Amino acid sequence: MKILEIKNLCKVYGKGETRVDALKDVSFDVEQGEFVAIVGPSGSGKSTLLHILGGVDTPTSGIVNIAGTNIGKLNETKLAIFRRRHIGLIYQFYNLIPILTVEENLTLPILLDGKKPDKKLLRDLIEKLGIKNRLKHLPNQLSGGQQQRVSIGRALMNHPALLLADEPTGNLDSENSKEIIALLRKFNRENNQTVIIITHDERIALAADRVITIEDGRITLDSRKVKVIA
Repeated sequence: MKILEIKNLCKVYGKGETRVDALKDVSFDVEQGEFVAIVGPSGSGKSTLLHILGGVDTPTSGIVNIAGTNIGKLNETKLAIFRRRHIGLIYQFYNLIPILTVEENLTLPILLDGKKPDKKLLRDLIEKLGIKNRLKHLPNQLSGGQQQRVSIGRALMNHPALLLADEPTGNLDSENSKEIIALLRKFNRENNQTVIIITHDERIALAADRVITIEDGRITLDSRKVKVIA
């Protein structure tokens, strides 16, 4: 089942001599449960693409369908609600609320939506993320790897259709990077969670089922690993 459909996506910044074509006629689909790495040099358009998929930027033209919804047709209020309910975002610098505890950061998206947290899901995430003994800590009392674990948990609290990550290992050392990659792969495999990652990290590209390469705003390569059936 297609969870994401991108059709003829274009993004233009500026006009005349200052015009920049960040994305040029980008089209691709993503199936439910795929683990996709989007790679490319700096300035290639990959971060612009992720921001549009996450509903935090709008395309100049083209269509973005997520879980059957054309997000380009949603007004600002409806888009904010859709984003909160269907898209999980993980950032390089965590974006945790500094005055909230780990537990409060984890449950914030649910509370903002006027709902009660799913206690079973919360317990399950805490266990899998290995942060059970950090729930009452503030973000500045955590290591970088621990903060990124909280960021992943927060992104998953709403059972998102898409989990989007922007350089999730870019601010971590080698050991923490390996752990974060393993966690994302774990949630992908065990929960059939669709994951799309913007990355320069070669290890993430190697772990992905599919690698999409973007250069100068265009897709230049889209490769899936061949699954061997015993």
